[in-house]
Amino acid sequence: MSSVPADRRYAVWLSDPSHPAAEIARGIGYGAAVLDIEHGAFDLADLERFVPFLRALGLEVLAKVLGPERGPIQQALDFGADAVVIPHVENAAHAKAVTAFAKFPPLGDRSFAGGRTTGYRGFTDEWVTAQDRGTRCLPMIEDAGALEDVAEILALDTVDGVFVGPSDLSLRRERGAYTREEGDFADLKRVADAARAAGKPWVLPAWSREEKEFALTHGAGQLALTMQHGALIAGLTAAFEETTSLAKQAR
Repeated sequence: MSSVPADRRYAVWLSDPSHPAAEIARGIGYGAAVLDIEHGAFDLADLERFVPFLRALGLEVLAKVLGPERGPIQQALDFGADAVVIPHVENAAHAKAVTAFAKFPPLGDRSFAGGRTTGYRGFTDEWVTAQDRGTRCLPMIEDAGALEDVAEILALDTVDGVFVGPSDLSLRRERGAYTREEGDFADLKRVADAARAAGKPWVLPAWSREEKEFALTHGAGQLALTMQHGALIAGLTAAFEETTSLAKQAR
């Protein structure tokens, strides 16, 4: 395990179960990993092995699940994820229904599985309370209806915070492709203000400098700083451009 302290405020975005990518991120000081199960190359066998590996490294695991449904939400939590990020939440009523799958009765409607999270044994009332308190449920704000209802969504007892999807939000707010313009940041501020009023965190994928500055200024609880593939492109591009520049000078 790395001797560099892990800072859970800063997450790496992983699109496949790359053990080296996780180890490199942890060695740098990242303290969390967002698993893009919705769009990435993860199957159940991958998650069953990869989630405990990440936690053993000291990374907090945020599982962006396949969809707003009981099965994907419960599976991620049963494998040991610290948080579920639920995409495609349409509005407050939809959020109330789907976030219930992340919390046990009477708070929610999560089904019990006597697997990894219980040490493959039974459970107690104290364990249920600890699970509900310790595993976070973060519905995504990426739909116009969810943005409209963000305060109501944050008020739900089954919601521990929100995770913003800026690209889909821009498309669904009819601004077209996400370009980090005034309307985009106005929407982000609306989320940040609602989260602050509710006393709950908000999370932002912040690839650009201006997004990072905005998130830090407006009190984001966590930032995803770079995508796995984006970091690979940046590294490969830098080496290529440096070498081609040197080659031109050598002619």
